[in-house]
Amino acid sequence: MDEQALMGLNPNADACYRQRALAYFEQLKESLDGWEVCAQALAKGVYSDDHVKFFCFQLMNVHPEKPFIRNKVAQVLALTFVMEYLTLWPKFFFDILNLVGLNPNGVDIYLRTLMAIDAEVVDRDILHSPEETRRNTLIKDSMRERCIPALVESWFQILQTYQHTHSELTCQCLEVVGAYVSWIDLNLIANDRFVNLLLSHMSMEELREEACDCLFEIVNKGMDPVDKTKLVESLCQVLQSAGFFSIEQEEDVDFLAKFSRLVNGMGQSLVLSWTKLSKMGDVKVSAETLRAVEGKVPLMLQLLIHEDDDISANIVGFCYDYLHVLKQLPALNEQQKTNVEAIMLAVMNKLKYDDEYNFENEGEDEAMFVEYRKQLKMLLDRLAQVSPELLLEAVHRVFNATMQNWQTVQFMEVEMAIRLLYMLGEALPASHGAHFSGDTTKTSTLQSMMRTLIICGVSEYQHSSVTLEFFETVVRYDKFFLVEPQHIPSVLMAFLDHRGLRHSSPKVRSRVAYLFSRFIKTLYKHMNAFIEDILSRIQDLLELAPPENGFPVLLSSDDQLFMFETAGVLIVNGESPAERKQALMRSLLTPLMEAFRMLLAKLPQEASEERQAVLADYLSHAVGFASRTSKAFSNKQTVKQCGCSEVYLDCLQTFLPAISCPVQRGPLRSAVRSFLHRMIICLEEEVLPFIPAASQHMLKDCEPRDLQEFIPLISQITAKFKVQGCTINQNKPVKFTVNAAPHKLMLQQPDVKVLKNYMKVFQEPSCCLHIPLSVRFYVAVLTHFYCVCAGFFPAGQTLKLELSSGATYRPP
Repeated sequence: MDEQALMGLNPNADACYRQRALAYFEQLKESLDGWEVCAQALAKGVYSDDHVKFFCFQLMNVHPEKPFIRNKVAQVLALTFVMEYLTLWPKFFFDILNLVGLNPNGVDIYLRTLMAIDAEVVDRDILHSPEETRRNTLIKDSMRERCIPALVESWFQILQTYQHTHSELTCQCLEVVGAYVSWIDLNLIANDRFVNLLLSHMSMEELREEACDCLFEIVNKGMDPVDKTKLVESLCQVLQSAGFFSIEQEEDVDFLAKFSRLVNGMGQSLVLSWTKLSKMGDVKVSAETLRAVEGKVPLMLQLLIHEDDDISANIVGFCYDYLHVLKQLPALNEQQKTNVEAIMLAVMNKLKYDDEYNFENEGEDEAMFVEYRKQLKMLLDRLAQVSPELLLEAVHRVFNATMQNWQTVQFMEVEMAIRLLYMLGEALPASHGAHFSGDTTKTSTLQSMMRTLIICGVSEYQHSSVTLEFFETVVRYDKFFLVEPQHIPSVLMAFLDHRGLRHSSPKVRSRVAYLFSRFIKTLYKHMNAFIEDILSRIQDLLELAPPENGFPVLLSSDDQLFMFETAGVLIVNGESPAERKQALMRSLLTPLMEAFRMLLAKLPQEASEERQAVLADYLSHAVGFASRTSKAFSNKQTVKQCGCSEVYLDCLQTFLPAISCPVQRGPLRSAVRSFLHRMIICLEEEVLPFIPAASQHMLKDCEPRDLQEFIPLISQITAKFKVQGCTINQNKPVKFTVNAAPHKLMLQQPDVKVLKNYMKVFQEPSCCLHIPLSVRFYVAVLTHFYCVCAGFFPAGQTLKLELSSGATYRPP
C-alpha cells in the first residue's frame, strides 16, 4: 500500500497528504483487487493504526453486489479478530458497529463476520487443537464480559429495523442469534421484547422459517431443568395463544416442517427435564413436568400423522422419547394407554407407500421414504417395549381385516398389513427366531397370522411390493413351517412359479433367489419329498447362458450363485443313497463343464479383447457356480460320504486347463485358484495329485502379483496336509519359471507370516537346501521366487529350476 498516502489518514496530517489519501482511496475503490489488498493487510496485522484499519474496512465494503467478496471479507475479519481480539484489538466489535451503523451493506458484512467468528471459535463440528480450544474459551469469556450485551442490542435493532424492508438481512440476523444463544446469557434473548419480536416474525411469510429455527436454538440451550420447563411452557402458551397450534389451518408445508422441528425440540427438552428431576427425586416438580410433556402429545400426534413425511419425520424424536418415559412408569393410566394406541395407529398409517412411489426406478424421494420408514420402525419397536400385548392385538386386528378383503384393497394397504407382521419379528424378539414356542398368546397369534397369510392367497396380488413382502415374511418366520409343515408345498410353488422366480420384475426375481436359498437351508430336512421336482423346475435357471444365444436371462450371475447353492443343499441333505446323490450332482454340474470346455476352446480364437473379456467372465462364472455347490457339504455330510468326490475331481480336470490359457490369464487364474481353495477343504488328500500341475501352470511366466495371490493357497495346503507328502512323479522333474521384477511388493499379514516361517531355509551359510518331497517344498520354492521379485537377489534375470526326488537346490 502507498505508505505516504496512508499518512494523510491522520486527522493532524497536512492538507496535501489528506488530498493524496482521498485520491488513493478512490484509486483502490476502482481497482478490482483493492479490497483484497486491504483484506491481506488486516489479516496479516501489517498496520496497528486505527485510522488505517478504518480505511481498510471502508474499502472492503465497496462491492456489495458480490456475495463471494462479502464472504471473503467476513472470513478475513474473523481471522483478524481471532488473532488480535485478546491482545491488540479489544474494541473490535465496537469499531465494527461504529463503522457499519445501520447501513444495509455494512450490516450484511457485520452479520457474515459474526457467523465466520462462530465457525472459527464456537462451532463444535470443527476439530481444534488443545491450544486453540483454550484460546477460544478465553475469547468467549472475554466477549461475555465486554461486548455481548452490545451485540445483542445490535441484533434487536437490526431485526426491528429491517423486518419489513430487508427480509434477507433479518433472516441472517436470526441465524446469528440462533448460533450465539447456546453460549451467551439466555436472559438477554429470552425476554418479552425479544420473544415478542420473534413471534411477530413467525407471522411473516419470509421470516417465519428462520424465526422457527431461532426459537428452536433458544429452546435447545442447556439449562436447569426447572428453568427449562418454565421457558418451554411460557413459549408454548404464547404460541398457542397466537394460533400456531392449529396446524390443520396451515397450508405452508415448509413452515410446518420447521414448526414440527420446534415442537420436537420443546418436547424433547421437557422429557430431558423430567428425566433429570426424576433422578433428583423431586416427585412434585417431576410430576408437573410429566403433565407438561403429555400436554404436548395431542399436537405431537397431529404432526406425526400429517400427510407430509418431512413434517412427520421431524416429530419422531419427541414421540420416541415420550414412549421411553412411558416405559419407565410403573403402570399406564387410561389416557396414556389411549396415547399409545393413537401412536400405533399413526405409525401404521404412515408406513404406507403413496401412489407416486417408483418401485422399478427408485430415486432420491424413494430413498428418503425408506429412511423415514426406518424411523417409524424404531417407534414400533419402542411401542413393543411399552405395551407388547397392545401392539400384537392392534397388528392382528389390522392384518386380519386387510387379508379378508385383499382382492379389493389398494396395494399400499395390503403391503402395510404384511409389513406389520414382518416387523413384529424384531419388535417382539425371540431367541434364534423361535417365535412359535414360549408365550402362548404370542405364538398362537403369530401362527394364526402366518396361516392366514399363506392360505388367503395374497401371494397372487399383482404388485411387486406385496409380492416381495410376502416372501420376506415367509422367510423371516421360516420356523413356522416346522410347526405346521403342511404349508410347505404351497409356499414352494409360490417361490417357483410366476409369483417368485418367474416374476415379471427382475428386482423381485433377484430377491426371491436369495430368499429361496435361505428358506431351503432352514427347512432342508422337510424337502426330501420335493427334491427332484424342485431341481427339475429350476433346471433352466441353472444354465450357463453364453452371450451369443440371444435369449433373455431371468437371473443374473450373482442370483444364479444362490440357485446353485440351493441345488447343492437339496442334493447333499436329501435322504437318497450316495449313488443317487452322485447322479444328481453330476447332472447339475455336467452342463457347466460342457459349457466351460466349449467357451474355453473359443477364447484363444477371439480377436477382440472385449469379446475375450466377456467369455472369460462366463468361464469364471462357471467355476464360481461349481464352487458354490460345495458349500452344501459339512462335517456330517462330506463329499466322500455323499459319493460326490468323482464329480468334483472331474470339475478340477475340466477347469485346470484354463490357467494355461494364453489370454485373459488374470480372471481365469483367480477363478481356478478360488476353486482350488474350496476343493482343498472338500476333497482333502484327493486334491493333492492336482497341486503340482496347478502350481507349475500358475507360476509359469507369472507376475509378482500372481506370486502374492498364490501364497495363501500354498499356506492353506501346508496347514491342511502337515503329514501327507505330495504325490510327485519320481522320474518327471517339476519345472518353474518366473520373470524377476525390478520392484518390491507389499505383503499382507498372512503372506508375511508364511515368509517368516519359511525364510529360514535360505539362511544357511552354504545357501544350500535339501528340499523334501512334501508340500513344504512348494512353499520353499515360492519363497525364493518371492525373494527374487522383492529385490533380495539381482533383478532382470529369469530363474529356472528343475527338481526331482532328493534334489539339492543352490540359488544363483
